[in-house]
Amino acid sequence: MCTTHGSNAGTSRRAALLGGAGLAASLALTAPTPAHAVGRGGLFDLTYALGPGFPGFEPGEEAARRTVTTIEKDGYFMQEWRVLEHIGTHVDAPAHFTAGGRTSTELRPSELVIPAVVIDIAGRAARHPDTVVTVDDLRAFERRYGEIPAGAAVLMYSGWGAKVGRPEEYRAHFPGFGVDACEWLLRRRTIRALGVDTLSLDPAPSTTFDTHVALTGADRYGIENLANLAHLPRTGAKIFVGLIPYEGGSGGQARVLATW
Repeated sequence: MCTTHGSNAGTSRRAALLGGAGLAASLALTAPTPAHAVGRGGLFDLTYALGPGFPGFEPGEEAARRTVTTIEKDGYFMQEWRVLEHIGTHVDAPAHFTAGGRTSTELRPSELVIPAVVIDIAGRAARHPDTVVTVDDLRAFERRYGEIPAGAAVLMYSGWGAKVGRPEEYRAHFPGFGVDACEWLLRRRTIRALGVDTLSLDPAPSTTFDTHVALTGADRYGIENLANLAHLPRTGAKIFVGLIPYEGGSGGQARVLATW
């Protein structure tokens, strides 16, 4: 839902001349190019650039923008945006599904810089697009990589980012976390967050959003529409969740960065 494109002055000038339309088409569905650090570590942007073409959970929820001022006419370039809190790479605060839950401004900085692990279900998701992360997946992960640390973000990599430029395909089917896996992580590993590279923490067929309810009911948050998870190590990374602090927000756009 946020609008940072990282454009230079030349791009801004072109966007002003074209009313932003051409730039939106070229950038709306593109994850920023990851920046590689030397040696064993890395720095990756897990955020999609947001434009009018980025898929909403339902058709019609997409972001909209218009050019308000231009350098040629006004001496500076500025846009006006209409966005929902839950579009693009964004956070679901506890208040999103839990009455009385904490809002965006109430999430503490210490909760937004945390270790991360990646559960890879891409192979299965390619065959069964509405699959879920299961407790068996979590146990298999720990047998190979060790115990998921307390206070971590557990991120699902399904390969769904390959479909982001095809909105109907991106939202018609997609995997998520099973509620049993969510509850196991809350109870056994006291995680801080769940994250997915899809539109929702729950799989597409869900109508009761059980995983959302369980997670936010435990005063934890979710991150949806993450990019570039294939580049992260399965364990050992740390993420920074740059959540926009909308006053009273049920969530909001976030610039999510990973380093290790």
